Amino acid sequence: MSEISQELDARGLNCPLPILRAKKSIGSLASGQVLRITATDPGSVKDFEAFCKQTGNALLSSTEADGAFIFDIRKS
Repeated sequence: MSEISQELDARGLNCPLPILRAKKSIGSLASGQVLRITATDPGSVKDFEAFCKQTGNALLSSTEADGAFIFDIRKS
């Protein structure tokens, strides 16, 4: 399991806000660091998959727990 460098709570936010906040948070990380995002928008699953493909960042995991979606993304 990768060490989480920063966490972003995007619960209660709808598209495109979780992606926009994640983009801003990832921008502050160094290459190789990991951002964990917690979101409640069901659309965020596909959004973060597409975001990672477009940006070249690695989607390490995508899980669901207690009505929330948790994403771990490693900055490229």
